[in-house]
Amino acid sequence: MPRYFIEVAYDGSQYAGFQIQENANTIQAEVEKALRIFYKKDFELTGSSRTDTGVHALQNYFHFDAEEAIPSSQRDVYHINAILPDDITLKNFFRVGDGMHCRFDAQSREYKYFIYTKKNPFLRQTAFFFPFKIDVSKMQEAAAVLKEYSDFTSFSKKHTQAKNFNCDIRESEWLTEDDTLVYHVVSNRFLRGMVKGLVGTMLRVGRGKMSLQEFREVIEAKDCSGVDFSVASHGLFLVKVNFGDLF
Repeated sequence: MPRYFIEVAYDGSQYAGFQIQENANTIQAEVEKALRIFYKKDFELTGSSRTDTGVHALQNYFHFDAEEAIPSSQRDVYHINAILPDDITLKNFFRVGDGMHCRFDAQSREYKYFIYTKKNPFLRQTAFFFPFKIDVSKMQEAAAVLKEYSDFTSFSKKHTQAKNFNCDIRESEWLTEDDTLVYHVVSNRFLRGMVKGLVGTMLRVGRGKMSLQEFREVIEAKDCSGVDFSVASHGLFLVKVNFGDLF
């Protein structure tokens, strides 16, 4: 059966995450509904990267198999977007090789977490307000430390379906973009709640509540009780899912 990739972007504020759930609205549920209305048939979508409740994405993917070829076009994209809610957009829709998998063939994922320290009404839905004095240089050191490790059990929330906790973090740094402080991280995979846990715990380092040695000890403990997952979801964006030269 022919396989298709769908590229989407969304404001996750009003959704209980990316993947379909019972008794809660999700990005997948809305996209499946729009496809059903437009094509008058059901498609079962597989997601590339799960995002939690309230998390946004500038790029994420689904794939699905069709019983017969669909003449995907910009006209279809236009009409499906007209059906989708205003906070979800279908960016692209294209056929791929029959065996290509939007989750398993992705080579890396890129996230950014946005923080602002001075009151700004235009950032309150897309960045985390943190009006405290922080030492960014210490946080930068903590971000660099992460690349020395591969087992991130400590930064996975409990009740996960993950079979292993190894991640290959390729980029980890703090940046300044306009009026925000941004944590930028790229890895082959991420665990449930991992980026929020990294940010929240590094903020403790930046406030002097945790030393760099204690930060290392949290990683090595393989125990999530020492991690701060409390930062707000709305500051987190899935920026890119990278497939290398596959398309």
